[in-house]
Amino acid sequence: MTQPSLPIQTVHQIRDQCLCLAAQRAARKLARRFDRVFAPLGLTNGQFSMLVALSGQWQPRLGELAEFLAMDATTMTAAAKTLEKRGLLRLDADEKDARARRPVLSEAGHAAVADAVPLWQQEHAKLHAEMPDTDATALARVLSQLS
Repeated sequence: MTQPSLPIQTVHQIRDQCLCLAAQRAARKLARRFDRVFAPLGLTNGQFSMLVALSGQWQPRLGELAEFLAMDATTMTAAAKTLEKRGLLRLDADEKDARARRPVLSEAGHAAVADAVPLWQQEHAKLHAEMPDTDATALARVLSQLS
């Protein structure tokens, strides 16, 4: 029995207009690009994002950090444990709930962020230059509104 296929117009409409597909494709390409940039430091783009999120005054629980980074709790826990094993952060017990953990950057974690930020800045400048007809800052703001 032959499965009915979508009309080619529908396939093209989804290819050309689907925000989800466009965002997924762009996210994958950007992730690979920044993974290559951070590879000499032994970091992925996701690890960079985690470390940057923890480099300020905010001291979230793992669940709060997962929500901020739009990650599920299991993935967040695994990612944090990987960074903990590398000595880039430690997982402290929450003062009010000993079952909860708060990731805190170590000195090595702060140093990794300090090494990674200039690489991010250089690559981001290249990315902006490749998008001369696009306001990349406005695009980032619009994408942030989706989350």
